[in-house]
Amino acid sequence: MRLPKNAHVAVVDGTRFVLLRNDGAPLEPKLGQAEEIDVRATNFSAGVKHQDEAGQRMGRTDLNELAHGAAAAECLNQKAIGNEIEDLLVIADPKTLGEMRRHYHSELEKRLVGEIAKTMTGEPADRIAQAIAAA
Repeated sequence: MRLPKNAHVAVVDGTRFVLLRNDGAPLEPKLGQAEEIDVRATNFSAGVKHQDEAGQRMGRTDLNELAHGAAAAECLNQKAIGNEIEDLLVIADPKTLGEMRRHYHSELEKRLVGEIAKTMTGEPADRIAQAIAAA
């Protein structure tokens, strides 16, 4: 995947949100400036579509994790609207990514250069960069 120089990379799952920046070339990303973002999960709108009690008991649905994904999307929306982000790549586990997409603002969508549906929040920056280059 081609990642523009200085593009932001949001790495998100149901509990963590890390924002990095590409200091490398577009075809050879080198991620630096990692910033752990602490967001408050307040938007539990996913609960409307995840009312299945059996799914919640078996661990298939965690409303807190989905709310964290929504909060991360809202944070990214504010950064896009405030022109703090020019280009953005989102890497998130499939469930979180699906929830985040529901909350993307049109301004954020204009700045998206791609998405990768993969859990990578526990990985070091060089492994994340390898996953981007391979995508």
